[in-house]
Amino acid sequence: MSFLLKSMVSSQVKNLGLGGGEEVKKEDGAATDPAAAAGMTREEYEEYQRQVVEEKMERDATFAHKKAERASLRVHLRQKYRLPKSEQDENAIQMAGDDIDVPEELRKMVDRDAVEEEEKDSILGQIQNIQNMDMDTIKEKAQATFSEMKQAAEQKCLLM
Repeated sequence: MSFLLKSMVSSQVKNLGLGGGEEVKKEDGAATDPAAAAGMTREEYEEYQRQVVEEKMERDATFAHKKAERASLRVHLRQKYRLPKSEQDENAIQMAGDDIDVPEELRKMVDRDAVEEEEKDSILGQIQNIQNMDMDTIKEKAQATFSEMKQAAEQKCLLM
């Protein structure tokens, strides 16, 4: 029993590298070749590295393009609602370099919202809103407004 316990503990200590066994030492002066470490030849490793760099450049270009599309949409919405311009968005569009336009799906959504807003702002839209309102409510609002105006005029005018 003690033999079994001793062999288990000593093997664990050897695995930890705390002594009790022979240690294999590597030469400190020898630089390890990354191609050899990856199990490739030098040419294969260089080709792999070139592909990695090309893929990263592609991802970065795609990301910049998407970022510019979003900035273009924000610029479009700022123009629509007459909000102040953002220099960050303009810089993102310029950095993309291409003629960036709002994506088709987003343009359709914005146009649909614009049509709905125009309908609400038109006279017909206002008439439809009046039809949906209760006449008693309208009468009460009109009387309240009239009485407020009358009170304000009485306070300002000495003759009334």
